[in-house]
Amino acid sequence: MAEVLENVQALLDRAQRLASLHSLISLNAEALDAARRIDALRASGAPLPRLVGLSIIVKDNIDLLGMPTTGATPTLRDFMPGATAPALRHLLDAGAIVLGKANMHELAFGVTNMNHAAFAGAARNPYDARRVPGGSSGGTAAAIAAGIAPAGLGTDTGGSVRIPASFCSLAALRPSVGNGGAQRRYDSRGVLPISHTRDVIGPMAHTMGEVALLDAVMSGEAVAKPVPLAGVRFGVAEMFWEGLDAEVARVMEQALARLQSSGVVLVEVELPGLAALTADTAFVIALHEAGEDIPAYLAAAPNPDGVTFADIAHAVANPDVRRVVDHVLRGGMAREYHLAMANRLRMQGLYTGCFAQHGIDALVFPTVVVPPPLIDTANAGFSQEFFPVAIRNTDPGSTAGLPGITLPAGWTADGLPVGLALDGPIGSDRRLMGLAMSMEAALGASGRFSAG
Repeated sequence: MAEVLENVQALLDRAQRLASLHSLISLNAEALDAARRIDALRASGAPLPRLVGLSIIVKDNIDLLGMPTTGATPTLRDFMPGATAPALRHLLDAGAIVLGKANMHELAFGVTNMNHAAFAGAARNPYDARRVPGGSSGGTAAAIAAGIAPAGLGTDTGGSVRIPASFCSLAALRPSVGNGGAQRRYDSRGVLPISHTRDVIGPMAHTMGEVALLDAVMSGEAVAKPVPLAGVRFGVAEMFWEGLDAEVARVMEQALARLQSSGVVLVEVELPGLAALTADTAFVIALHEAGEDIPAYLAAAPNPDGVTFADIAHAVANPDVRRVVDHVLRGGMAREYHLAMANRLRMQGLYTGCFAQHGIDALVFPTVVVPPPLIDTANAGFSQEFFPVAIRNTDPGSTAGLPGITLPAGWTADGLPVGLALDGPIGSDRRLMGLAMSMEAALGASGRFSAG
């Protein structure tokens, strides 16, 4: 029986039917052949890899040999990588099939996925197509939520996996980065970058159990198992809970009550100076390293046309992204960068001290302080104005290199998803996922898009 082939064909057909969501930039012409090979392997009775036939969506800044890595920017529309990103290669070797490359906020410099590039368009939220799916990994999240694929990969620098997962009722992991080396959970090569210090690949799916399976294949570790919630201590820091949208606050209050009913102990904690350190650190690192890392990526690729970062910057389609890349091109931030990297170490110390002092497994907070906003195509500045609102809670832990998860927490009165997040100590990824698996059962908040 051609079970995998039939499933892949059905998902490709669904992608075509839901093309108005603009969740995908391209479909993989090799997907059906990959499905046929897996069906032949099944028929032969040979041992099967652990992800056999799993269809996935991959953000279009992650290299896949044979498909362009566009970064959703005009200059890279036909930019072909020389190899598949190692983290993605692990999934393919385990039997996963890439259905297509996902739309994204141009060059990953944004959180709405309101893309002005003609070949990409503005990705839409499956739960309300008038609204953004989040970003920058918005296409991956929208495609998974819409049932085009059960799982996928995004990238996260300051919240770009967890924000769209929250807006699309998904589970997601931002893995540990720490100070690189052994503290970095996944191989980060083969990604059109922003910042080597901050960028990570992150798995996304409907449940944390599915996320944990992808994580195990990419990390080479055992699959995380559920961790009982009784007696688990979560820190509640006021800075993450201020100024919430009324509906987000209502959902969060109910979610915390359910967690406490399941045995979670909530502990009030403080992180003095964290907001100021983040403000002085996050963007300096990202902008300085983008000026080095993007040219290095282009230099390492085949790049027969000799595309430069300046070429990309001059043709950027999004007004908000143009402001950022112009800043990157100007450079001159070496001194500020040195200070920012020192601040980053202070941030890590602040988090480590908080976790140890209060005996907490993680900090708990709303992933995003507002529900997904309406797509505002008339206001070119909307993306820039919304950016600090969207990343307010995800950026501090990202800057410090902590692992973080988001999972569905509930729904607004208008039927919009709300996400709940955990940030834990560096290296605690498997425990965070295990806690999240148990939290899913306690919250009972997941949902799936049901359009045909």
